[in-house]
Amino acid sequence: MSDLNQQMIDKYKGNFLAEVVDNVEEGETMKMCMQCGVCSGSCPLGDAWEHPPQKLFMMIRAGKREAVLSTDSMWNCTSCYNCIARCPRGVQITHIMHGLAHYSKKLGLAPKGQQTEKFSQLFWDNLVKKGRVNELKLGLSLYFMNGFGNGVKVAMKNQKLGMAMMKAKRMSPMEMFGGHGIKDPSGLQKMLKKAQELEDARIRGKEA
Repeated sequence: MSDLNQQMIDKYKGNFLAEVVDNVEEGETMKMCMQCGVCSGSCPLGDAWEHPPQKLFMMIRAGKREAVLSTDSMWNCTSCYNCIARCPRGVQITHIMHGLAHYSKKLGLAPKGQQTEKFSQLFWDNLVKKGRVNELKLGLSLYFMNGFGNGVKVAMKNQKLGMAMMKAKRMSPMEMFGGHGIKDPSGLQKMLKKAQELEDARIRGKEA
């Protein structure tokens, strides 16, 4: 168990709803949920979720902290926004799903080997280096994220796609030697650092 996870357990003393409201993006809007089930019924991947959004909200109110933060359900969200568009109470469901996923990762409770979590981290690490995605390096990272043998199989399976991207100038072998980026990557790093400082301050403000 991570130190931060234990700190949150000690701080909220079983009040998981309060913990979600304070630490999860748009968590405050979850209080408006009336358990109508429109969100779960609107989700195109609803049948694939271990716990659809409606059930996750019920579990949060019931204090099922470990079950919620250790499930991979919220990682299935594709950001189609059907749930938000149709929610009669304006609950920001999509943002809460991503917020729960981020929070579980932050606490070290995200399921090990979760593919969406792996992809999101690889994409983010790739993007923030130069402010633009290096398609070649990202593709290679994705192919080999589950091991060398599997990576070779995936690469061979997608070789036609790779060649098509090169012909369309969407990907270049030269990107292995640096790749394109924005004019001021250091400025981007400063922006991200400031954004994190503001978020930390916001959380500290709620704790005060």
